[in-house]
Amino acid sequence: MPYTIKDVAKKANVSIATVSRILNNQTGFSEKTKKKVLQVIEELGYHPNAVARGLVNKRTHTIGVLVPALSSMFVTGVLSGIEKAANEAGSSIIVCHTESKGGKTMNYLQLLNEKRIDGIIFTSEILKDEYYEFISKMGIPMVLLATKSPKHSVPYVKVDDLRAAYTATEYLLKKGHTKIGMISGDEQDIIAGIPRIEGFKNALEDYGITADDNNIVTSRGFGFFDGVEGSKKLLQQSPDITAIFAASDEIAIGALSSAYQMGIKVPDELSIMGYDNLSLAEMSIPPLTTVAQPLVEMGEKAAKMVFTMLDSDQQVESIIMPHEVVERVSVKEKR
Repeated sequence: MPYTIKDVAKKANVSIATVSRILNNQTGFSEKTKKKVLQVIEELGYHPNAVARGLVNKRTHTIGVLVPALSSMFVTGVLSGIEKAANEAGSSIIVCHTESKGGKTMNYLQLLNEKRIDGIIFTSEILKDEYYEFISKMGIPMVLLATKSPKHSVPYVKVDDLRAAYTATEYLLKKGHTKIGMISGDEQDIIAGIPRIEGFKNALEDYGITADDNNIVTSRGFGFFDGVEGSKKLLQQSPDITAIFAASDEIAIGALSSAYQMGIKVPDELSIMGYDNLSLAEMSIPPLTTVAQPLVEMGEKAAKMVFTMLDSDQQVESIIMPHEVVERVSVKEKR
């Protein structure tokens, strides 16, 4: 049976309140008493109850992270950064898999409220009014990650999706490709769908190429099978394209798989470029050229913003993270 704070106080011959003050770095005791209590704690192997300590200092040292898909390698990347920053701050995280479902998200928010978490990182989807209002009533810091809210003033960490998609398309254009197709996610998605499509179109237009709707295929999501089916549809609609810009690495890997099944050689006959720079991009055959988001750093920044808001009780500035093209071998210069 584990020892309690009462056992520590009894053996050290001090009050429970004195032990509590020592554990919470408060004043009201001598150095001799502190040394004695700490020695007893070590002898008994006493571990303070985190929940009980949270009631004293009004912090539970946990933050909630809401993610739409646990299986996504994108989410794995940002979670690594969040966990790293939380661990360094002496906190832990509770990850909630929402599946982008309203009811499930609200259930998780209720759970996080009951857990008295210190803050929330809301990831990769639209911050609906009902979510915002509930979290506002919780009275805790919130940071958006890989998303932003056009309606609510909430700090965020993300790349400029329009600009990053423009950069990816411009890279293909500079490689000599003029007949370029795009496989996107949901065209109604204001977070990653619309901006990346607009970036693609803007780059083509700036290079004097009319954006043809037949050269853009939209999917329900940003996964592997969206890329498999999307690439087949795109090549049926526009068989003369020489390059594909995929709105995620998972879509791009699906397009690589589809090209292999159809006997199309990448990059000799068709160049494919991704978006994200997941670890999967380096492992694919051929290794995928992509525009990188600094996923781990993004997660780390978001968590540190939450802790800054907790410690200073002030709002923080949103952060636009840099993106860059990572060249591998899935894109070939068009001669």
